[in-house]
Amino acid sequence: MDVTLHLAQDPQADALLGRSPLAALVGMLLDQQVPMEWAFKGPRTIADRLGAEDLDAHEIAAMDPEAFAALLSDKPAVHRYPGSMAKRVQQLCQYLVEHYDGDAEAVWRGVGSGAELLKRLQELPGFGRQKAQIFLALLGKQLGVTPQGWRQAAGAYGEEESFRSVADITGPQSLAKVRAHKQEMKAAAKAAKAAGD
Repeated sequence: MDVTLHLAQDPQADALLGRSPLAALVGMLLDQQVPMEWAFKGPRTIADRLGAEDLDAHEIAAMDPEAFAALLSDKPAVHRYPGSMAKRVQQLCQYLVEHYDGDAEAVWRGVGSGAELLKRLQELPGFGRQKAQIFLALLGKQLGVTPQGWRQAAGAYGEEESFRSVADITGPQSLAKVRAHKQEMKAAAKAAKAAGD
């Protein structure tokens, strides 16, 4: 895996995401309740604070939970909720060590179908159906992981020329389109809720 991603909008952070399967998974895990760029910059910040070029699932899984939470809480914090996200990142790494010998890429390497890949992603701690579908779309659209039926398994996120999620962000223009789509969805949800009251 060695591609150029533009999710953190920061060259060093994006370079790590493009070459490190674990960094990409951790970025996706962190992508909630904070701006997308902040979430996807997290893996680079964690690696820097560990004094490493990349994230290592074995190392993170084995760390003292309080020490790892402190690492994510240092200013600037890696996430709005650094303590709970530190726990989730460790749970993800522990799962990868237990089920994939710490090799994040093994989650999708050689998988036979989009449905199987979606199932594997949903089994990861912190990955519900929507997050798994978005990551599956990212794998298919930007990382060259295209098992049979991947678009269908990714649902609406797998559609071509859509601007729904991080899977569709390739630069500033597509980022603006994804942001606009999310604002439209929020406005529609708000209007639907108001109509139901």
